[in-house]
Amino acid sequence: MPELPEVETVRRGLEPVMTGQRLVRVEQNRPDLRFPFPPCFRERLEGQTVLSLGRRAKYLLVDLSSDEVLIMHLGMSGRFTIIDPLQKQKPGAFHHETGGTDLHDHVIFHLESGVRIIYNDPRRFGFMDLHPRRGLETSLHFKSMGLEPLGNKLEGDRIRTLFEGKKAPLKAALLDQSLIAGLGNIYVCEALYRAGLSPKRRAGTLSAARGAMKEKADVLAEIIRDVLTEAVEAGGSSLRDFAQTDGSLGYFQHRFRVYDREGETCPKKSCGGVIKRFVQSGRSTFYCPKCQK
Repeated sequence: MPELPEVETVRRGLEPVMTGQRLVRVEQNRPDLRFPFPPCFRERLEGQTVLSLGRRAKYLLVDLSSDEVLIMHLGMSGRFTIIDPLQKQKPGAFHHETGGTDLHDHVIFHLESGVRIIYNDPRRFGFMDLHPRRGLETSLHFKSMGLEPLGNKLEGDRIRTLFEGKKAPLKAALLDQSLIAGLGNIYVCEALYRAGLSPKRRAGTLSAARGAMKEKADVLAEIIRDVLTEAVEAGGSSLRDFAQTDGSLGYFQHRFRVYDREGETCPKKSCGGVIKRFVQSGRSTFYCPKCQK
C-alpha cells in the first residue's frame, strides 16, 4: 500500500495541474471502488473549481469551490495519470507505461485546460468521498487520526507523551494511526534502524523524562522526519504498483538499509550483524538484532 511519501509525491504531481482548474466533466465508470461513491458524485464535482490540493496522512484532499472536499485514498493499487494532449510527458529514469489497461480506469477528471486525470485501480481498494469543508477534521475519516509526522509537531516530547505507559512493541505503536498518522511499515523499519532501536522494544520505554532514553525519543522524532523527507524527495518507493503521475517510479527502495534485505550484512561498518525478518502484527519486520536495542 502506498505510504505517506508516495501519497505526498502524488499530491505534488497533481497540484500544479489541478489547482485553479474547473472540472468540466467527470467520468465515473462504476458505482463503487472499495466503498460506493457518495450520492450524485459526478454531479457534485462537475463545474467546480479546484482551490487547492492537500494531504492528511495517506489521504489526498481536493478543496473545491462548492465548499466540499474530495477525499481520495489510493488503496493498494490506485494510480493517477496525467494526460496532457499538448505536452509530451518527461518520465524519470525509472518508468512505468502510464495508465495501464483502461479496463481499470474508474474515474476520469476532465479539466478546463484540456488535461485529463485518470484514476486507475486494478484491485479497487482505493476510494473517493465528498465531505463539507467545515467539520472535515471531525469526519469519519479523520476524527481518530493522530498527528502528522512531517512538520514540527512530531518531536521527542510528543513521542514521550504518546507512548507513556504503552506496553505494545515500539513498531506497533509507531504504526498506530491514532497516535501518529501516515507512518507505514517500510518507513518505520527504516527509521528504527537508523535510530538504533529494536522494533520489539516496549514503546513506553521512550517516555523517560531524562537520560539515554529521553535522547532516543528526540533522535527518533528527528529521524522519522528525515526518512520521510528523503523518501518524498526520491519520489517514494516503487515495490509493486506505485508510480508517479507521469509514470515515473520512485527510487527510495534503492536506499533501503534494512527493509527487504533479510540475510544481508548490516550496512553499519562497525556492526557486522545480519538483517533478520520476522512477522509482527501481520507485517514483515526487518531489523538488525545486533545494533538495534
